[in-house]
Amino acid sequence: MALNPQLFQNGLPVPFTNEIFVLSRDGVEFEIDKIPGSHGGHVKAKGVIYLSNVRLVFVAHKPVGAFTAFDMPLLYIHGEKFNQPIFFCNNISGLVEPVFPENENGALYSTHSFKILFKEGGCGTFIPIFFNLISSVRQNNQPTPGMGPQMDPLRAAQTPVDEMMRHAYVDPNDPTRIFLQQPTPESELRRRTYQLSPVERSM
Repeated sequence: MALNPQLFQNGLPVPFTNEIFVLSRDGVEFEIDKIPGSHGGHVKAKGVIYLSNVRLVFVAHKPVGAFTAFDMPLLYIHGEKFNQPIFFCNNISGLVEPVFPENENGALYSTHSFKILFKEGGCGTFIPIFFNLISSVRQNNQPTPGMGPQMDPLRAAQTPVDEMMRHAYVDPNDPTRIFLQQPTPESELRRRTYQLSPVERSM
């Protein structure tokens, strides 16, 4: 997880090298815990979810305090579950491990729990793509012995997504937008690591 990842002015996340955006989904509510500086550490906001071959990014329509966006590497998500409650909207719940600087002790950072609630329309397109992609990322990125406690989240970019997307089912009741081409082809700006450079930190 990374709080407030870099975004373009239109709200689209700045991509990593070799990152491919698969879809975006508006009309969702996102809940996350253990956010520094927020009321009790818990944040709830409405906005857009972006899914790529590397990560899931929530971008809020309006900032909630200092919270504007939240970035969850697919390799760090676990315990994900699709919930269909009788009286409330369908949602995905799960856990995500924090991304922390290499020179810091991981024990200082705790696991976040999250929930994505589908408030507008169905989720018959989003759900199978999300679960197929996360399964494919895990199959293609088994931990390498001796890599240490934290895998590089950008290893997920090696996952082949083209074939999976060719066979994706599109639910007409689901307002998910699938990217047939990358949304910002004019931009050469690409991030190479989850660690911010000193220049990026000062922005």
